[in-house]
Amino acid sequence: MEIETSKILGGVGAILLLIGMIPYSYLGVIALVGLILLMISLYNLAKYYSESGIFNNVLYGLIIAVVGGVVSVAVGIYAVLSSVADFFYAIFPGWNGDWATIPGMMPDWSNLSMDVLIPLLSGIIAVFLILWIAAIVSTFFVKRSWGSLAVKSGVGLFSTAGLLLFIGALLLIIFVGFVLIWVALLLAAIAFFRMKFQQSQPTTSAAAPV
Repeated sequence: MEIETSKILGGVGAILLLIGMIPYSYLGVIALVGLILLMISLYNLAKYYSESGIFNNVLYGLIIAVVGGVVSVAVGIYAVLSSVADFFYAIFPGWNGDWATIPGMMPDWSNLSMDVLIPLLSGIIAVFLILWIAAIVSTFFVKRSWGSLAVKSGVGLFSTAGLLLFIGALLLIIFVGFVLIWVALLLAAIAFFRMKFQQSQPTTSAAAPV
């Protein structure tokens, strides 16, 4: 694959990921396509610059994100299954355990207590904490990848994008985190399109940032 094509794939991939952040279900497919294009681009750029960290670090970040997502789903399912029966027994005191009878019953919210809600709320909080921690660790590795790419390519905007992505993950508990991630992806797309390549294999003695 021509290295110029890899540059375009990286820019387009970052743009598609940016679009995929818009909260509509079908856009998740666009984000997935963008992620694939970005990974292909970074793989080829890592070979071009003879710097494995450009691809390996972002791969580690992707693996951590996937594992975090799987664990959070498992925790969420366990939390729901372990507390949903107690929840329904509390608001439907006469419930016999037959789910088909619930639509014809009137809930009694006065029986709902913190003893019933705490297990469910704890599970929800645990899910968000797992996702948040996974996002922080994942974007740390992406930051390292893009930092290495900045050194090798001479496009410092990659470092800025990586830093904003990491800070955005740290601030995901507030809305500004999503805005920073969106800006980081936009800057990454611009950085990809700014890349210029020599005819011969580039060499540099600069150390990749940690």
